[in-house]
Formats: sequence, structure tokens, C-alpha cells
Amino acid sequence: MTPADHAAALFAARRDRTAIPPLIETDPGLTAENAYAIQQEYVELLLAESGGRIVGYKLGLTSKAMQDLLGVHEPDYGPVLSSMVFDDGVAVDLDAYIQPKVEAEIALVLDRPLRGPGVTTSDAAEALAGAVAAIEMVDSRIADWRISLVDTIADLASSAATVKGSRVVPIDFDPRLTGMVITKNGETMATGAGAAALTNPVYAVAWLANTLAPFDVTLEPGQFIMTGSLHAAFDVVPGDVVTAEFDRLGTVTVRFTGGGA
Repeated sequence: MTPADHAAALFAARRDRTAIPPLIETDPGLTAENAYAIQQEYVELLLAESGGRIVGYKLGLTSKAMQDLLGVHEPDYGPVLSSMVFDDGVAVDLDAYIQPKVEAEIALVLDRPLRGPGVTTSDAAEALAGAVAAIEMVDSRIADWRISLVDTIADLASSAATVKGSRVVPIDFDPRLTGMVITKNGETMATGAGAAALTNPVYAVAWLANTLAPFDVTLEPGQFIMTGSLHAAFDVVPGDVVTAEFDRLGTVTVRFTGGGA
């Protein structure tokens, strides 16, 4: 199968809300490089459908536990499309997704262009406008979340939606030490700190800029980077209300509807 064939299968799975078998099972020879080619084709299909644009990027596999699970030693990434971004307090209809989970993240917003190679953490810090509290909803078009590295890369790094807080906060603090508590229906589900995001959310931005450089991609002003989950993702169902509260960054909330809720 070609990258376009795999992308079409993922696009149809998303459209029809019907998961498909892992790509690596139907095409065992796929590599990470192949998966990024599939991702690019998939993004083109989604942009043609929505008429949107790429407004940022998300990092996945930023924790050592997840890297060990999939047998890799670096994160992956996927673009965030404008059609996938929501404001604080939004009601998200889960009927549009397959097997959603949520996680709290620190989103970092670019003030200046950033392009690798050779970008350092200090370079990334100087290019940032600030940080935003965020909740990411992940979803997999692969049945039962039976994902390999190839599957998650091809599938937009398992991205589905991003809910951003209303404030961009200047980074006059160490984001590694930014604490977070996430609740579902008032019950604490997890706690975390910025250091969980590839040891430093700002380093995560530098990593992304350098990784995108061979593809002639520049991180542009106004774009944001979801720097990685600060805890293990958990399931949500219609009727759930999830709030993430961050030191300095404030809170962000999303309510889930669907199925009559």
C-alpha cells in the first residue's frame, strides 16, 4: 500500500468513527519515515475537508515510560489543525470521536520564527511569547489503542482536539517546576509538573524545531506547541467535566457531551 492508501484508510476511519487494524499489521514493512509520509498525506486530506490550516504541533511519547512501551528513544510529533482547537469552557461532542482520552499539557506559543538545525533550549526560550494551560484530547483511529510507533505517527500522533486556556502567560519562571492538578467531575485524576514533558517544555520546542528542519519547516509566530502530557491519559464519556489547574497559568475546562448528554 502507498502512503496515500494508508492515509485514506485513516481519514475514512475518522470520518466514519470506525477504528481500523494497526497499519503495521497490514503492512509490516512500514518504518517511522514511511509513517511521517502517511501523516503528511492524511493532513492534506483533513485540510481539504475543513479548509483550515496548521496552527501548531503536538509532541507525543515524551515520557520514558511511553518510549519504553513502544521501544523508542525519542518523541514523535503531529501537526495541530485549526479545526481541532477549542476555547476554554467548550462543550465537545464525543460522538465525533472513537475512543477518546484526555491529558493536561503546557502549550507554548511562538512570538518569533524558530527554525533548526542547531536550536538550543535558550534559543527556544527567546522565541516564545509565553505559556498557556491546555487540555489535549487524544483519540486513535487504530482499534483498541493497539498502536505501534508507526501507527501513532501516521495517525497525527493520536491527536484529536486541543482546548486552550484564555491567557498567554510570559515565562518568567521555570516551566519544569509548574505544578498541575487535573480533575474529572471534581475528583482528582492526576497531578504532574512541567518536567514530565521531555524534562523541560522549552527543550521540547527546541527538539521539534530541529526535527522539522530537514523537512524545510519553520515554527511560525502565533503557532503553539503542545509539549507533552504531564500524566497518564484517562478516558472520558458524555457528561464528564474535566478541569486542569496549573501554577501561574490558571485553569482550563472542557465539558463532554454526546449520546444524549
